[in-house]
Amino acid sequence: MKHVLIIHEVADYDAWKRVFDGAAEIRKAAGERSYQVLRYDNEPRKIVHFSLWTSIAAARAFFESPRLVKIREEAGVKAPEFIYLQELESGTL
Repeated sequence: MKHVLIIHEVADYDAWKRVFDGAAEIRKAAGERSYQVLRYDNEPRKIVHFSLWTSIAAARAFFESPRLVKIREEAGVKAPEFIYLQELESGTL
């Protein structure tokens, strides 16, 4: 499995969350398998979306698609940063 880390600012968290939740099925169909949404402690409009995908290619195709550009605009997302990650190791302590 591959991971994607997205950091972006949102104009309104509640409005962004409605759009995010509404896109759950298309995210799943595109290859997203799980996610976490986090917020910066000192910047409440700065959101981190960390997700697990079937492949980096699937994630890139989804996040860079014209459809997602439009969805991000509707959700009030500002300047998203996408980081595509390959897992090297994991564990539980």
